[in-house]
Amino acid sequence: MRIVADENIPLLDAFFSGFGDIRRYPGRTLDRAAVADADILLVRSVTKVTRELLEGTPVRFVGTCTIGTDHLDLDYLNEAGIQWSSAPGCNARGVVDYVLGSLLTLAEIEGADLARRTYGVVGAGQVGGRLIKVLRGLGWNVLVCDPPRQAAEGGDYVSLDEIIARCDVISLHTPLNKSGELSTWHLFDRTRLEALKPGAWLINAARGPIVDNAALREVLLEREDLQAVLDVWEEEPLVDVALADLCVIGTPHIAGYSLDGRQRGTAQIYQALCAHLGQPAAIELQDLLPKPWLAQVTLDANTDPTWALNMLCRGVYDPRRDDADFRRSLVGDSSSQRLAFDALRKHYPPRREIEGLRVSLNGPSAALQQIIQAVGAVSVGE
Repeated sequence: MRIVADENIPLLDAFFSGFGDIRRYPGRTLDRAAVADADILLVRSVTKVTRELLEGTPVRFVGTCTIGTDHLDLDYLNEAGIQWSSAPGCNARGVVDYVLGSLLTLAEIEGADLARRTYGVVGAGQVGGRLIKVLRGLGWNVLVCDPPRQAAEGGDYVSLDEIIARCDVISLHTPLNKSGELSTWHLFDRTRLEALKPGAWLINAARGPIVDNAALREVLLEREDLQAVLDVWEEEPLVDVALADLCVIGTPHIAGYSLDGRQRGTAQIYQALCAHLGQPAAIELQDLLPKPWLAQVTLDANTDPTWALNMLCRGVYDPRRDDADFRRSLVGDSSSQRLAFDALRKHYPPRREIEGLRVSLNGPSAALQQIIQAVGAVSVGE
């Protein structure tokens, strides 16, 4: 079999070399010529998989090593009988770690008590659902907006207007839908951005066009009380530099780029391909993951809980490093900036997840035990 793949997919050889010949391409340059004789296409979110790309080719399986599928023309794939698979939840924990790190940075800058803020999570899927669990596990007040889930399940959801009116922090985790009643394109337009509470924090680690970037730039210039964290951009890899300058944290679409998450996505697509071909999955991700640099920490029972939360989260991942790298890349002309954006993603350094951290306590502490459990670290006894 002939496999065409985005060169940035990790563990390609380890998982897929047994299926046939692998040809690698930069994801944004994949075209009809590249897939003309391919049987399998493996992509990430930067490749648009459309009728124009695949019609008339021998491709019979498309795998995207990402949570989202808005870059896939699912109607065409289904119509053409092309099997496809995504990797739901693969990088969800990485995004949660990114949001936690961003909250700690914002709180440090403003001297805010995170426990006294009201949080709004828009989108309660794989990422949003896990974030909600963490925030509530910390004992914080969380409101949730997810109209599709509310319609299907009922439950304790609120409207987007209520989120905007009541929440001090809003974190976006919806898919990008461009049409229909559930469209999320410019979900946060100028009107909604202007309606944010005084001193509100807005975090977007979902898809760039969910927020009207031009409107956000204008509103941030008018309202110095608002703070924004953006990992995704409306025209990426081209970034509105003026908007980035106004953000507390800006990063190049790497919120979910933990080593565990990226490799988990590859493993999920490997398993889907095995199922498609009717053969057992013989390779396990756990056999391929390296040991974490920070494997275990010990806390004294008298440790200040706020310090402990900062240390556990930032000890594993601190988004300020990515913010600094990103800002250094925003120089030169637009072509240079596009190349730099993709280079930061391609050469992203290894980063692990908080869920892999083992924590032991010297003595009993209910407050510290709550933090350890809430952030998802592994408690190894007192």
